[in-house]
Amino acid sequence: MKFPYGIADFDKIRRQGYFYQDRTDRIAPIENAGEQLLLLRPRRFGKSLWLSTLDNYYSIDLADQFDALFGNLAIGKNPTQRHNQYFILRWNFSKVVATGTAEQIGQALHEHINTCTYEFQARYAQWLKHPIEINPINSMVGFSYLLTALYGTGHKLYLLIDDYDHFANE
Repeated sequence: MKFPYGIADFDKIRRQGYFYQDRTDRIAPIENAGEQLLLLRPRRFGKSLWLSTLDNYYSIDLADQFDALFGNLAIGKNPTQRHNQYFILRWNFSKVVATGTAEQIGQALHEHINTCTYEFQARYAQWLKHPIEINPINSMVGFSYLLTALYGTGHKLYLLIDDYDHFANE
């Protein structure tokens, strides 16, 4: 048995034959829990893997891989109507350097969000009718353009934020 210690990539775990403890039966109850969820768990408790699982489950660009990834799991046997219906945007604040002046940390945060916006645009280019403009000084401008680009696509955005407490931990 290959144990995936330190691997938080659902696709990699499933495709490379690592042990996966199926917790996908929790997806349906989470859908009914509300629109904004905050998952509080200790470090090394599987939060990042759970977000990767949700990314793979909900992203429209992975619809053709649903059976391979989820077919023999609980949610694959009884999927919700929302599977593969969203654009997924992931922010991982552990990738933001949290040292230096407040201005330097703020700039690092803007750079991370802009990088995520670029990756989003590349991932979903075939669905987007308008390019997303990036502002290097203020990532919220680019985020607003990202939201504007979603109008008329028929799909909503699912924002997944990992290590939201990174700054407090540093």
